[in-house]
Amino acid sequence: MKARSRFSFSGSLILLILGICLAAPLVAPYDPNAIGVADPFSGPSGKHWMGADDLGRDLLSRILYGGRITILIAMMATAIALVIGTLWGLTAGVRRGWIDEFLMRTADATMAIPQILFALVAISALGASVISLPIVVGILLSPTTARMARSAVVTELASDYVVAAVASGTKRSKLIISEVMPNIAPQLLVQLSINAAAAVMLEATLSFIGLGIQPPNASWGTLMLQGYAKIWNTYWFVFFPAMAVTITILAFNSYGERIRVSMDSRRSSV
Repeated sequence: MKARSRFSFSGSLILLILGICLAAPLVAPYDPNAIGVADPFSGPSGKHWMGADDLGRDLLSRILYGGRITILIAMMATAIALVIGTLWGLTAGVRRGWIDEFLMRTADATMAIPQILFALVAISALGASVISLPIVVGILLSPTTARMARSAVVTELASDYVVAAVASGTKRSKLIISEVMPNIAPQLLVQLSINAAAAVMLEATLSFIGLGIQPPNASWGTLMLQGYAKIWNTYWFVFFPAMAVTITILAFNSYGERIRVSMDSRRSSV
């Protein structure tokens, strides 16, 4: 019961974060770029719950708008990774043979390169923008999705119901669309949640080192970069954006774990 409550809380927390950030223009107390609404570097107060930055801009408003950018990039990257990775893994799992070998060795080679290093090279070449960031991050996350999708597809194709259906004359392509894909959907959802957490982390990391969202726009990573130089005097400038990133990543990972545990429970009860 405790685990189920905790996991339900993680799902609700994800919806809350998504809702607040995407509705930033409606819920933010100030214009995020309005200078001088508070004293520069003023601490948290009743009027400015998370304090102000070096230009006197309300930090809560900037975090909400920054979260909107971070979440949108993470959502686009997750969708790209899901589409590419699923097609990649599905092709490998269905065709098998040398095609399977080639696709999976390609995935292994890609996964052997540290994601942040790959991202640094790609962003340096393409430039940092709201368009290039999700594309690069989505491509980086697709090999792990492909490996998971391939494993799930191979397991389903070897199951008794598929073997019996093929033996009775049912087309394999029809089985894949009507039976296999729906059955691997929960595993894809687990990977989607993991990818979302990784996408938030990658975007925040790239922005923190100056290769992500550029001023005057700001994501959570950009805000952490701006506050890092003043961390000893104005801890709130970096603390609150960092907490937003941490809580979001934990929520996505915890929700993915909830789905995985639920799947294991169903399998053990069968």
